[in-house]
Amino acid sequence: MKPFVLLATRDHDKAAGDEYESVRQHAGLTRDQLVHIRVESGPLPPLQLDEYSGVFLGGSPFNISDAVKSDLQLRVESDIRGVVDQIVDADFPFLGMCYGIGTVTAHLGGKVDRTFGEGLGAIEVTLTDAAADDPLLDGVPPSFQAFVGHKEACNGTPPGVTLLATGVACPVQMYRYGANVYVTQFHPELDVVSLEQRMSVYRNAGYFHPDDFEILVEMARRSGVTEHPHLLLRNFVTRYTRD
Repeated sequence: MKPFVLLATRDHDKAAGDEYESVRQHAGLTRDQLVHIRVESGPLPPLQLDEYSGVFLGGSPFNISDAVKSDLQLRVESDIRGVVDQIVDADFPFLGMCYGIGTVTAHLGGKVDRTFGEGLGAIEVTLTDAAADDPLLDGVPPSFQAFVGHKEACNGTPPGVTLLATGVACPVQMYRYGANVYVTQFHPELDVVSLEQRMSVYRNAGYFHPDDFEILVEMARRSGVTEHPHLLLRNFVTRYTRD
């Protein structure tokens, strides 16, 4: 099979490694089947899409709506924007998680701002009627729990997309553009263990008060997050694996 590729932008070795393992394990891929490209570590070379079955884009410490951006962030955004332009134009299999929804929304001319940010925690995600026959949501119940934690979000859906999932505090939780480009605001790769790992890394990054760490860990352990968000990753691999 042609491998999948995870584009990562996390400027922390442990966070990047943990994210890769979370995506790989829940997608049901071996290390040979998931290429890991850390965009923050150096300029992104041209991505030959025909060498891959599909592309994942992970979360990020960067925000599209940041008022002040470092040279690194500007370079990463430029590199990611280039490959997203390529993917959207080709309608190539793509699943962008958290940072991915902001990047694709910006590409489509939508608005990304701080209106619908959500603190770190578990939320209820509700599928729309349009999700009923979408193959990426096969086996996913009409509502389920998933982990979130983001400072920015879509302020309304961009033109031409199909809204697949909503939330109370953040209305746009998942959409599809074309036939094969998917993005989520929630994190389908996170389970309780991986969330705790990520919280440890970003304890002082402004997603939550550092003194609340233990409270949030206990919240995660008591949450209703099960395998349902992870089905998106497995369904993505099942649908798009190609020789």
